[in-house]
Amino acid sequence: MPLTPNDELDLLRRAAHGDHDAFRLLVREHEPAIARVVTGMLGQGDDAEDVGQETFVRFYRALPKFRGDSTVRTYLTRIAMNLSIDALARRRKAGRVLRFDAAPHARQVAAPAPASLEEEEERASIRVALNELDEKHRAVVVLRIMEDRSTRDTANVLGVPEGTVMSRLKRALEKLQHPLRHLKDA
Repeated sequence: MPLTPNDELDLLRRAAHGDHDAFRLLVREHEPAIARVVTGMLGQGDDAEDVGQETFVRFYRALPKFRGDSTVRTYLTRIAMNLSIDALARRRKAGRVLRFDAAPHARQVAAPAPASLEEEEERASIRVALNELDEKHRAVVVLRIMEDRSTRDTANVLGVPEGTVMSRLKRALEKLQHPLRHLKDA
């Protein structure tokens, strides 16, 4: 059962004062959503696991300064998104190609099992198509479509105007049309 806003506020206060159990409960509440965002940006593998862990480490360190200007989920997503973008930049600099299927043995976090081989093939096609997008466009697709966040929330997480979110989403969808055209025909 999800935490109520009052429960979360209480856990935040306790965690900021060193209550490790309260922090564990916050992690347990938000880890699936953060894992979806990170794997949406990076695919599965060591980079994604490292970014997921670093997200919560940075959140823990920032707890005493957390003012509550945004929800915990939005704050964590902002950290995860920034770390993911940095990881993608390091990959690009190192000349490594992003492969969403790089770690098939990696633990699937919060992703339901595919109902059929066809559904698994569709998911693989989507992961490969995401590979075609740069970080800014991928971030918008992950937040708006995969995470079903509002334009306003996506803009808040990314620190850009809502109009920028809408234009990036439009451009990303245009870029995804060609690689995903076979899904429409099915």
